[in-house]
Amino acid sequence: MRTIPDLIDLLPHDMPLALVDRLIDVQELSIHCQVTINEQNIFFNHETKSIPAWIGIEFMAQSIAGWSGFHAWEKGNKPPIGFLLGSRKYQAECSEFQQGDTLDIFAEQILENNGMAVFSCYIECNGQQIASSQLNVFVPTEEKLEELLAPKQDKQ
Repeated sequence: MRTIPDLIDLLPHDMPLALVDRLIDVQELSIHCQVTINEQNIFFNHETKSIPAWIGIEFMAQSIAGWSGFHAWEKGNKPPIGFLLGSRKYQAECSEFQQGDTLDIFAEQILENNGMAVFSCYIECNGQQIASSQLNVFVPTEEKLEELLAPKQDKQ
């Protein structure tokens, strides 16, 4: 049985912005994570005891980040910084995820080219699919990231 580190160690996020709780399984092109809806989530609404379903896109994106972080970890590298470029056809069968629900998040890479990738994602609750989307992501090289984050010099 192979070792799988804690998901928080694979994400380039710190608490409270790390929203996904557990890494269940990771393969060459896919990942399965879980989150249990509770009051510790920064998007938790204390009146409705829920989280808006549109946060599912971020659950999917962080699962993809966990996938990327795992593969970096296997090579002895730190989790890379990636960017969610967009989502396509996000559909949710509910308007909220309820307190106590355990959501299973699945993501599978369907295309990759020079750091740009497309993942097919879905979320299940109690074995029933409740949300799905396709996410476009980008993980730049270290050099490109430095270039993107460098302050722009005024041209005179």
